[in-house]
This record gives sequence, C-alpha cells and structure tokens, in this order.
Amino acid sequence: MTHRRDLTITDVRLTPVLISDPPLLNTQGVHQPFTPRLIIEVTTETGITGVGETYGDARYLEPARQLADALPGCEVSDLNNLVPLAGLVCAPPQETSDAVDAGGLRGVQTADKVLLSVVSGFEVACLDALGKALGLPVHALLGGKVRDTVDYSAYLFYRWAEHPDGQGLKDDWGAALDPEGVVAQARRFVREYGFTSFKLKGGVFPPDEEIAAVRALAAAFPGMPLRLDPNGAWSVETSLRVADELGDVLEYLEDPASTTARMAEVAAGTDLPLATNMCVTTFEEIPEAFAQEAVQVVLSDHHYWGGLRNTRELAALCRTFGVGVSMHSNTHLGISLAAMTHVAATVPNLHHACDSHYPWQTEDVITRRHEFRGGRLAVSDAPGLGVELDRTALEALHRRWLDDDGGLRDRDDAKAMRRAEPGWVSPSVPRW
Repeated sequence: MTHRRDLTITDVRLTPVLISDPPLLNTQGVHQPFTPRLIIEVTTETGITGVGETYGDARYLEPARQLADALPGCEVSDLNNLVPLAGLVCAPPQETSDAVDAGGLRGVQTADKVLLSVVSGFEVACLDALGKALGLPVHALLGGKVRDTVDYSAYLFYRWAEHPDGQGLKDDWGAALDPEGVVAQARRFVREYGFTSFKLKGGVFPPDEEIAAVRALAAAFPGMPLRLDPNGAWSVETSLRVADELGDVLEYLEDPASTTARMAEVAAGTDLPLATNMCVTTFEEIPEAFAQEAVQVVLSDHHYWGGLRNTRELAALCRTFGVGVSMHSNTHLGISLAAMTHVAATVPNLHHACDSHYPWQTEDVITRRHEFRGGRLAVSDAPGLGVELDRTALEALHRRWLDDDGGLRDRDDAKAMRRAEPGWVSPSVPRW
C-alpha cells in the first residue's frame, strides 16, 4: 500500500500537564487547585503536527501511551481504525468502577468509557494534522460548517474565594455562596464575555437555596435562558418539586436525578425538558433512555463519545428521535475548545448554547487564547483546528506535573474538599 508522506504518522508525543483550577464547588466536593490534562501531538513524515487534548488522570495515561506506540506507520486519515486499534493494543484501565466519577461527574465510569476518552484526543490530533496537510479546517473534514459562530453559555458556580491553605493560583472573582454572589458572578460574565444564557452548577446547597439563586438570576436577567445542574443529587420527589417551582424560568433541568430510571420518573411528571451528560454518555446507553423518554436534551462531549465524528453521529440520532442536543464541558484548555467549536459548527440541530469552563481557566497551551464576543466564538477557517501550541507554556505546565508528588495527578473533588473539611465524604445519591 502506498502512503502519502504528509499523512503517514512517524511520531506521537504525549505531554501530561497540570493546569490551575479555581475552587469551584459541586455535589462531590471542590475542584483541586490544579487539574490534569493530556496534550497529544501527532507528527507526519513531512513534519506536519496535529494536536489533541483529553483527560490526564493516571487511568488515561497508560492506554494513551499504548495507542501512541502503535500509531507510527498509520495515516492520520485512517480515523476509522482508531477505536479497533485502541481495543487491540490497550490493556483495560485498572482504575474503573461502577460509582459516579467523583471528578468529572460523568456518571458510571467503565473501561470502555476511559478508552473512548483516550481515542477522542488522538482523533482530534489526527484531524488537525489532516486539515493542515490538505489546507482545510477541521469543520470541512466533518462535512462543512452550517454556522459561522457558536453560542456558549456562562457557566456559573458556587465557589470559595480561594483554595484551602492558600493553595493554587489566586484570582479576583471572590466567593459566590448565596444568590447575591451568583448574580454578581453572572453580571461579570456578561460584562466581560457577553454571554446571553446561564448555567448554574447545583447540588451544593439544599434545593431551596438553589431555587432562590435561579430566581435571583431570572429577576436580574429577565428572559435569558437559564439551566440548573445538580449532577444527580436529588431524589425523584425533590426533582419534581424543583421542576414545578422553576418550570417558568428554566430552559431545561440537567441531571436532577441519577440513573436513567429515575430521570424517566421525573420526565413523566413534568413538562420541563430534562438534559443529561450523566446517564447518556455512550451509544449503548441511548436505547433505554430514548425508549423511556428519560431525557429531552443530550449534552454531548467529544471526550466522552470518542471524538468529533461520533459527536456528529450522536447529533443525527438525536435529530431522528426528536431529542435536543448541545454540548457538555469539563475543565479544558484551548485545544479542546477549538475542537468543540469546529464540531458544533457542523451540527444543524444544535438547539442550545454550549457549556464551557474556559473563562475559568487562566492558563493555556496555545499561543492565542480564544475570545468570546457576545457569548460566541467565531469558527476558524484556518487549516486544522486553527490553534498553535505555545511550547514555553506547555513545558511549564508539564514541569508542574513532573514536580507534583502524585497528589494532584488524578482529579478528586472529594479529596480536595477534605483539605477544608477533614471528615468530608462524597454524599451518596440522592443527597436531598
């Protein structure tokens, strides 16, 4: 078989990093002062390099190394071979469980899900390299954009002013622990980034307190779309009560209860749309959820689903079954945000503004940070993703990872919370 030199992979470089993260609260605990990510570089015979990004926790690193070792000699265009190759060469991750992921709040964690998250970073890197080789943006490789800008939502968090013991990098956002603090945070997001919709991470305080915060947002920003996400912390009864009390102001309620069965019970008792990034995160989980009408909006995440092309396949299934689609976010850097924006630009049925943690991240590995204007990101038409690695920043963040004693190389929000509350144990669900 003849290989194109500009498409043939000769080298794969993996660089785990630790990036700063503010003390953002969720039902499992609080974000650590630094969180791990993995930067993937795929280089072809002619020196073209594509970049990707995914989770950097230990359970992702070994399969990533095994896949990286197997890729030289393959072509960056051979994307359909990534999942079979990963299944062939990657040993099952050792640290998986049937419990909810205490860091990503993704839902049940399995070996297959870890492998898909690994593959996602390699697929993005290959698409970036392929786009550069062909002189085409990634969105063109996915079928072409249907919009020139992508809407994003302000991601609001209850948070502390700083990490326990003064750890991590400091910022000037201050604490947000009540409705007034949440509204002040939202005003700053509007002022600095122009966002026109809001999502509040809930499951932190008793439901009545979070209802009050959403009501305060509705009063401060009348008519703007609002979402609330307690990450499955509520019982069916509590979920229905909140849905009843906030049904007139919420765009949707995200994962109020854990498991598809509980979500189906909630959905049967309310007209308020339910969204998820916890009970539907793989294709295998779709039939049960759609058959039971448990969710009305699926929040895709290309890290979960195995890449950008699978994200488009998910969107097509949602369109077929009349289910809305948007995008979930976790703590990510500019490479992942670029990838999100490219695939979002190609999805006709993108019904809601996408989530993004990016404004909370003060560090990056690209030379030019993305800029939100009017709550939107422009879709790049440059070859590939349209981003360039900042080698100095990458090395500094990798040095932080190397210097860590291992305590921060795996995200664990419950462990981080125990620095402030030594007896803290992640609550079982339902919490309320």
